[in-house]
Amino acid sequence: MKKLTTNCIGIDQGDMVMFSDFQDGGEMWTGTGPRERRRRVTFDEPFREVPSVHCALSMWDMDNGSNLRGDLETENIGRDGFDAVFKTWGDTRIARARIRWMAVGPVRGEGDWDV
Repeated sequence: MKKLTTNCIGIDQGDMVMFSDFQDGGEMWTGTGPRERRRRVTFDEPFREVPSVHCALSMWDMDNGSNLRGDLETENIGRDGFDAVFKTWGDTRIARARIRWMAVGPVRGEGDWDV
């Protein structure tokens, strides 16, 4: 469990399209085997410490002729952002995927001083 001991807690959130491969024949739609897409998310302002980040699929458009396989992870979480990583494998065909994310952690307050 992460305990926040600061008086000023920040919450940053957003959503983004991870990929849209249907229109241009990208590898998530046309490929097979292990595939990965990685997108960097930058926070509106840096946190004072590394925040806790939650990331979830908010939309996916998949072919129904194969198994549905997907793995969404966060990597390289830092004070200023993180990498969202979506993976699939086998014969899964994914046309599009969108994610929503939320980061929670301590931020600088108006009364904080640099000493």
